[in-house]
Amino acid sequence: MKYTLLGSSNLSVSQACLGTMTWGIQNTQADTDAQIAMALDHGVNFIDTAEMYPIPPNAQTSGDTERMLGDWLKRHSNKRNDLVVMTKVAGSGISWIREGSEISSQTLTAALDASLDRLNTDYVDVYQLHWPNRTSPHFGKHWPGKVDPRKTDKEREVAGMRDILTGIQQAMGAGKIRHWGLSDDTPWGIHTYLRLCDEMNVPRPVSIQNEFSLLHAKDWPYLIEMCHFEDIAYLPWSPLATGMLSGKYLDDARPKGSRWTYVQRQGLFRDKAPAQEATRRYVEIAQRIGITPSQLALAWCHSVPGVTSTIIGATKLSQLEENLKAFELTLDDSTQRQINDVFKHYPQPY
Repeated sequence: MKYTLLGSSNLSVSQACLGTMTWGIQNTQADTDAQIAMALDHGVNFIDTAEMYPIPPNAQTSGDTERMLGDWLKRHSNKRNDLVVMTKVAGSGISWIREGSEISSQTLTAALDASLDRLNTDYVDVYQLHWPNRTSPHFGKHWPGKVDPRKTDKEREVAGMRDILTGIQQAMGAGKIRHWGLSDDTPWGIHTYLRLCDEMNVPRPVSIQNEFSLLHAKDWPYLIEMCHFEDIAYLPWSPLATGMLSGKYLDDARPKGSRWTYVQRQGLFRDKAPAQEATRRYVEIAQRIGITPSQLALAWCHSVPGVTSTIIGATKLSQLEENLKAFELTLDDSTQRQINDVFKHYPQPY
């Protein structure tokens, strides 16, 4: 496993980050323990979670993923300083989390304290804003007509961002977070936070995690270029497009226990004919070179200039091991050309 600095921070993180959102619905505490053990054995020191996990979100299980990671941390407190742990404060729209309220200094403080309690830790290495308060072009809203910036009150949005930074500054001063980051935001959001941080003398964000894969590369190259130049780590989530790029959902297949057999809040907007065809082509490339489709997708994601660490997840240890081995791979020029040919035909298939 290779390591790199997380943006402008001094944190050295593995180029694979262990995602956790299956813990609590699809995975038990025993599964959690086994996944962490395997990840550590492969050199992973980077773990990502969120207060709203597991997925699909619901009131009954909300926070259970943090609790399960916290259970492990309580039993392995000697390893806490060896790990870089990220979690996120949920934005508006989830009725059972602070009555669906927006992120503010007040809600951020309450959410952080609750996360620290569930995680059994005194601090979070990177605290992230799960999504902006404004409607942004993520979660299937990136197509024309989905988001109208004219309907956003810019002054209100900026005022809200100032208030959020006040809460972040207080949390950093109290030692509750070491760094902070963004998620599911845009170049305007990054730019505005950077400007406000400089004005308010608040440390800049060190990372952003957005959806990014062979089937959803809307951030490349523009947002990723900005992250590189501004020293913000770019962290792809869902590099397998919720498992689609593994090929397991081809021809309307729904393997027992897989994510697409659960009630989905967002996932099935990905199940489009162009995405299915692109996946079929990528599966064929993987088969020709003797690796799995998941490994092809992850190795490609890892190879994109500007990608810092890729967030992976699994429900089975065999899947996790398969995914971790992808970070040992380097795709040769011939394979990259084959991938590029498919990518040019299907640059944004869902």
